[in-house]
Amino acid sequence: MTAVELKNVSFRYEGCKKKVLENASMKLEYGSVALLSGYSGEGKSTVLSLISGIIPNVTPGELSGEILIDTESIIGCKMGDICHKAGIVLQNADAQIIHQIVEDEIAFGCENFAFSKEKTRDCIDQTCRKMRLDPGWKTRTLSGGQKQRLITAATLATQQKIIVLDEPLANLDKIGADILMNSLCELARSGYAVVIVEHRLDMVMPYVDIVFCIREGKIERVSDHMEYLCSQSCTISDNSQSDYGDSVMLSFENTGFCAGDREILRSINFEVKRGERMLLLGENGCGKTTLLRTAAGLNKPTRGKIRQNILRAPWQRKGSRKWFKAVGIVYQNPNFQLFMPSVFEEIAFGAQSEEYAREIMKMFSLSHLAGRHPHSLSEGQKRRVSIAAVAAGEPELLLLDEPCVGQDYDGLSELVCNLNELHDKTGCAMITITHDRRCAEALCDRAVIIENGVISKSGGKELVRDYFNIADSILY
Repeated sequence: MTAVELKNVSFRYEGCKKKVLENASMKLEYGSVALLSGYSGEGKSTVLSLISGIIPNVTPGELSGEILIDTESIIGCKMGDICHKAGIVLQNADAQIIHQIVEDEIAFGCENFAFSKEKTRDCIDQTCRKMRLDPGWKTRTLSGGQKQRLITAATLATQQKIIVLDEPLANLDKIGADILMNSLCELARSGYAVVIVEHRLDMVMPYVDIVFCIREGKIERVSDHMEYLCSQSCTISDNSQSDYGDSVMLSFENTGFCAGDREILRSINFEVKRGERMLLLGENGCGKTTLLRTAAGLNKPTRGKIRQNILRAPWQRKGSRKWFKAVGIVYQNPNFQLFMPSVFEEIAFGAQSEEYAREIMKMFSLSHLAGRHPHSLSEGQKRRVSIAAVAAGEPELLLLDEPCVGQDYDGLSELVCNLNELHDKTGCAMITITHDRRCAEALCDRAVIIENGVISKSGGKELVRDYFNIADSILY
């Protein structure tokens, strides 16, 4: 039986001249897991918004063609009716989380669907076990990967037979991704239909039955999965001429950080050298983002100290405007730092000149988006804008939290190349967090693995290879 079908669907966003989709068609049966792939900005998230009714109920535009959910047209239907058939997990976890406690967040959808108290409790227990979440955790203290697991758990708990997920593996480690994909495959075997948008093809392809690709407004079915995977998952080479010395920029001395009664970092000891590229590795929730935020001065250590050799004048202090000129941080969620009315103004805000802003836009393939509002872009495009905006300020220390999320393979290769070119040109130090094995080695001279809030290992590129190979061996 058909779960999802698009027939000759065309769509143009309000205020845009070009159609995102033009006579696009696809069909998915119950019992299947489908991957929807393609370049950033090609319309993948648009398709998911159409299936879930977000378009045109929330996001207006010019729509034509047929959209069938469970064999019935949803054109003209309210979102409340559609959501009883199709549950959606959006890219931006923070935009979906509204409660302060994990169990309340999962219960919210169940209560809206009028589940009994007993059924709601059962759904909370089952999805927390499946997604490895503690019902009592505070949502604001969760890592990006844990938040991703939470919004997935909240969607699975409401038990719609069609599950739609937009970049669900974006912030997940290898084990977390495997847990999620196995859970989705189990659901499909029991009669569900699953649609996934994902760029990390090496992580998702082993689990899917059908692969669709969006190109120039059309949706095509990919026949040779292995060939397509190989073309999109090669390891990216390191183009940096990195050559750093012994000058210490930051020094962590028995540094710890607690959020309430939860100890996230404990006894962190390491140094960041001027001009080096450091990679932080570890499972979701181990403390990587907290460590990055503490390095940036956004978190104050609750024990130990951090010595800095970045600002040298006595009137320049950590946390001041001059500090954040010298230390640039790119957050996991680009929506938290995009605030100007156009892409050009966003990038020009911290740049030395408008000419340099245009140069950075060209480097990051953003020139054609110069007049667009940053929040009107796809998540992958937003990510590139946020990186370009921070890089345009030429910081001495560049902190990157999951910079590779939402990038297609060509875009990812270009992004890594650009970051390394800027690193070589400016001599900045870079600290990067990523779960993407395709680019991890290309962004580091030295890697550290964090486990349970402490650094368990450090080394060079060989440590990166060992880390991902060990994860593979655990799973397979």
